[in-house]
Order: sequence, then C-alpha cells, then structure tokens
Amino acid sequence: MRNYVKVMAGICITFLVISMNTNVLAQGGPPPPPPGEGHGQTTNLPPEGGNAPIGNGLAFLVSLGIGYGIATIMKHRQTTQEEA
Repeated sequence: MRNYVKVMAGICITFLVISMNTNVLAQGGPPPPPPGEGHGQTTNLPPEGGNAPIGNGLAFLVSLGIGYGIATIMKHRQTTQEEA
C-alpha cells in the first residue's frame, strides 16, 4: 500500500510540474510600447485616466470577510455544542 501511495504521489507531482511548465510557455510576449505622441519623450507624464475609486470595493471585500468569519465561528460553536 505504501508503494502505491509513493508511486501515485510521484505521478501527481510530475504531472503538476509538467503542467506548470507548459502554462508558462503558453504566455504571450510583452505588450507593444505606447504610441509616440509626446508621452514620455521629454518628460514623464502621468497615465491618462486613473483615479479609480477602490474604497467601495475594499469595504465590500472586508464585509464579506467578516461575514465569512462569523459564519465559521457559528458553525464551530454549533458542532461543539452537539458534541457535548
């Protein structure tokens, strides 16, 4: 049984290494440079656009994390009470 587990673990690890290697080879090259319309030729200009607000998304992410933590604690308390 132990030999079977070792062989299967070796096959899985080999498969993972090969699949990760081929994933890296499938990526494209770097993007082309921006058009030369005065951006960065003599001065370093800020990128166009930007100023995207991330505050609402961050608050949403934190609130989901807190909700998940509360649900996990409640589930843990419920299983602890059932064991007693």
